[in-house]
Amino acid sequence: MKMISVLLLLGVLLGAHTVPPQRPSCYKRVLHDHSCHSIPEGMASLRRVDESLQDHFWEGEGCETICYCNFKELLCCPKEIFFGPKISFVIPCNSK
Repeated sequence: MKMISVLLLLGVLLGAHTVPPQRPSCYKRVLHDHSCHSIPEGMASLRRVDESLQDHFWEGEGCETICYCNFKELLCCPKEIFFGPKISFVIPCNSK
């Protein structure tokens, strides 16, 4: 009986390490002193995606994370989560 308990415990402990790493997730940032219209001037790490996509910004140097501004809050997600894998590759990347 003790052997079964030890094997069961060992299986549980080893199985805990085989959990796949978590996917990148979305997060929110509060804009304390800015609104959605003053983001480009106030935050250097954000750039507009396109004039046709109002309140959408790329975050950082690349085009992997996109943020949507809603009043005084940014919702930022990896582009595959935000747009979906089928259309994320057609969104223009302005890396300037």
